Amino acid sequence: MLLLNLRCRSPKLNFKIGINDRISHSTIVNTRLYSNANKLSFEDHRIIAQRQKLFITDPKSPGSIFFLPHGARVYNRLVDFLKLQYRLEGFEEVMTPIIYKKDLWERSGHWQNYEKEIFRVEGSKKAEETEEENNAIYGLKPMNCPGHCLIYAHTERSYRDLPLRFADFSPLHRNEASGALSGITRLRCFHQDDGHIFCEPQQIKTEITKTLHFIKHVYSLLGMNKLKYYLSTRPEDSIGSLETWSLSENALKEALSVNEVPWVLNEGDGAFYGPKIDVNVADARGKWHQTATIQLDFHLPERFKLYYRTKAGGSSTVEGNENMPVLVHRAIFGSLERFMGILIEHINGHWPFWLSPRHAVILPINQSKPVLDFAKRVQNELSGSSQVQSHFAPLNQTYFYVDLQADAQSLGKRLRESRLLNYNYEIVIGEKEVQEQVLSVTDRQDRKSTKRMTIDELRRTFEQRLSKYE
Repeated sequence: MLLLNLRCRSPKLNFKIGINDRISHSTIVNTRLYSNANKLSFEDHRIIAQRQKLFITDPKSPGSIFFLPHGARVYNRLVDFLKLQYRLEGFEEVMTPIIYKKDLWERSGHWQNYEKEIFRVEGSKKAEETEEENNAIYGLKPMNCPGHCLIYAHTERSYRDLPLRFADFSPLHRNEASGALSGITRLRCFHQDDGHIFCEPQQIKTEITKTLHFIKHVYSLLGMNKLKYYLSTRPEDSIGSLETWSLSENALKEALSVNEVPWVLNEGDGAFYGPKIDVNVADARGKWHQTATIQLDFHLPERFKLYYRTKAGGSSTVEGNENMPVLVHRAIFGSLERFMGILIEHINGHWPFWLSPRHAVILPINQSKPVLDFAKRVQNELSGSSQVQSHFAPLNQTYFYVDLQADAQSLGKRLRESRLLNYNYEIVIGEKEVQEQVLSVTDRQDRKSTKRMTIDELRRTFEQRLSKYE
C-alpha cells in the first residue's frame, strides 16, 4: 500500500447488513463482549487456528495461507463489513491486475529501490509473439497504488471529480525472506484493505479527519480501544515544495486534534514523498501492533503525470488550469491476514457473534427419529436455508452458521468438543423439546443459565445481535 516501504508489513457477510448501518456510538458493542479473552490464558493464533480449523500452511507455497471453510467465513465477513462501510465513506471498489510489466515498476520507482522484493515473472516463449513480448519481464504487484494511478490517468479529471476514492482487495505479493515468515502474520501472499484518495490540497484535512474517525470506531467495535498515533514529518531528502509540505503537515495535525486523539510527533521521519500517520493498537494482553496507516504522497502523481482541471477564478462553471492532485494512501487493518492473527489472539478465539464462523451447534440428546427430525428442522430454520423457496437463494437473505452434531457419542463429549470450537450458542434437543416445540439454549457468555426459546425467538435474537454488531 505505501509507496516505497516494501519491508514494512504494517506493523503498523455473507450476512445482510443494512447499508444505513453506519458505525456510530449506538452500534459500538460494549467491550464486555471481549472480557472472556481477558480472563483466560492466551494462546498463539496458530494454535487457536488449528483447533478451530481456520487455516493451514504448506511448504509447497511458503509464505501463503490456505484458508479452510471456517477461516474463509471470518475473512469474508471482515471484507464484507469493510465494503459496506466504504460505501458510506464514499469509496468505489476497483479490481486491478496482479501482474504488470517491468516498466510500470520503473516508472513508479519500485524497481529501482526494491527490485529484490518484487517477484519477477517471465512467460514461456511462443512463436506468434513479438520479440519484445518474448523478452518482456513482469512483476507481481507488491501494492495497488500504481494500478490506481493508471485508472486515474485513463480519464480526464476535473476538480468536480475530487476527492476520488478507490478501494481494492486484490492479492499482493512480496518476496519476504524465508526466515521472516511467521504463521499468518508475515506472508509473501496477502491482501490489504487498500484505499487511495486523489484530492485537492485543501481537501486533505477533511479526508484525513474522516479516515481517523473511521479508524477509531472500527477498532472500538472490535474491543481495541487503546490506540497510539504517530505523525512523521518532512525528512531532509524530501521532494515537493516546502509550502506543500507545510500545508499537508498542518492538515494532518489539525485532523488529529479534531479527533481528540493523543499523538506523538516523529520529526523528520516521514517518507521522502510525504508525511504520514501510523496507528498502533494494543491487544487484550497489552501487546502493541502497528496496523492502520495514512500516507500523503506527492511523488506518484508527478511520476504518472496526474492532473485535474482546476476551478477558474471565482466561477463555478468554467474550468481553468491543470493542477496535480495529492494522493492519500490509507489502510484500516493493513494486511488482512496479519490483522486476523492479531484479532484471533486479542479475543483468544472467542469470536463476537457478528464475526463468528460458528453461530450455534445443535446437540440432540438421542438419535430417535422425532428428535433428529426436529433437530434438522431447527437447523434449517435458524440457518435460513428453509426460507429459500426457489432454485436461487435471494441476495437479501440473512444466513447463520448452525451445525448439527448428531453422532453416537455421549452428549457430554459432544458438548466438550463443541466448546473447544467456541460456538456462540449451544442448543440441546430431547423428547421434551420435541413435545413442547421449544429449544434449550445456552449462550456462551452465560453458560450457567439455560433459556427455553422457540425457533422464531432465537432467530430474532440472532438477527438483533447481527444488526448491533454484537
